[in-house]
Amino acid sequence: MLALLIPFPAFAFHEGGVANCKGCHTIHNSENGNLVDPDNRNGDPAYLRVGTASDLCLSCHATTLGSELSASPLSPAPNKGGGDFVFLKANNLNDASTGILNPIPGSAAGHNLNAPGHGLAPDGTLNRAPGGNYSSYMMSCTSCHNPHGNSNFRMLYGVGHVSQGNFTFLAPAPVASGLSVTDGSAESNNLHTAYRSGMSAWCGNCHGNYHDNGGANNTVFSHKSGVVLGGDIATIYARYNGTDFPTSGSFATAYLAQVPFEDALATVTGTQGPTATSKVMCLSCHRAHASSAPHAGRWDFNVSFLNQDGMVSGSYPIPNPYPGPNQRRLCEKCHGLGG
Repeated sequence: MLALLIPFPAFAFHEGGVANCKGCHTIHNSENGNLVDPDNRNGDPAYLRVGTASDLCLSCHATTLGSELSASPLSPAPNKGGGDFVFLKANNLNDASTGILNPIPGSAAGHNLNAPGHGLAPDGTLNRAPGGNYSSYMMSCTSCHNPHGNSNFRMLYGVGHVSQGNFTFLAPAPVASGLSVTDGSAESNNLHTAYRSGMSAWCGNCHGNYHDNGGANNTVFSHKSGVVLGGDIATIYARYNGTDFPTSGSFATAYLAQVPFEDALATVTGTQGPTATSKVMCLSCHRAHASSAPHAGRWDFNVSFLNQDGMVSGSYPIPNPYPGPNQRRLCEKCHGLGG
């Protein structure tokens, strides 16, 4: 595996500064008279320096510059918000009482990448994105991120052609700000991604209105996304301070990084709770990459109490933001006790 050294900001690298094209591509598949990819593993005219597009991205971003693929699914690197693809390598994610006899493989932990050089493979169960038509076989880092750079959050594609998969996005890139990928900062309640607008619509480029009642997926769990919270839910969120203290929280410190919301005035250091016009979004409940729970959940949707996470499956237990044996699922942050 080739380790690419980047002595300048990653954004400048992807913007194609002097000689940066050669950081990812080789001219005519050769360098110093030697074939870079003699077996034509790429199978396309991109002349990538290593393996697939995702393998190339991960040669820089696996354990550094974001730590998107940690060394072990039981010991992930500090989370910057998107989640960690290493959980795709977990042996079992099922923490139900029958979880040992009915394992849920790590491939259910999130977006499966075609990166054989890093031990990752396309989804072997789903052929298409749930709710949409994007090919699971084509799923790659460059299905979402523009490898050549743009001015969007995390270089996400906007409206138009997506290079990986011959696909077209109809919704623009979301508006947000995130943590630096070049330092050791990790997500916390006072340092986190600031989601401002458009995230659910952007996810819908591939997944449609997956959880909407009456939609094409009305047989699955229904939950609105991309809509305002309203005053009642905003108040519950602000007052909630865990199952044991459901009404003792304050608006000034109510923000919970594990249950983010979308707000036009959001900042990466903001700790305030939502207002009536803040919105619930896909990433209020899911990680963008993968998590130690089925469906890239920010918490395991299948356990009743958070301290049950990892007990049956042996998977990484997602940290409980409200330590205590009685803490229930984080649906309560918006819906209150029993939510």
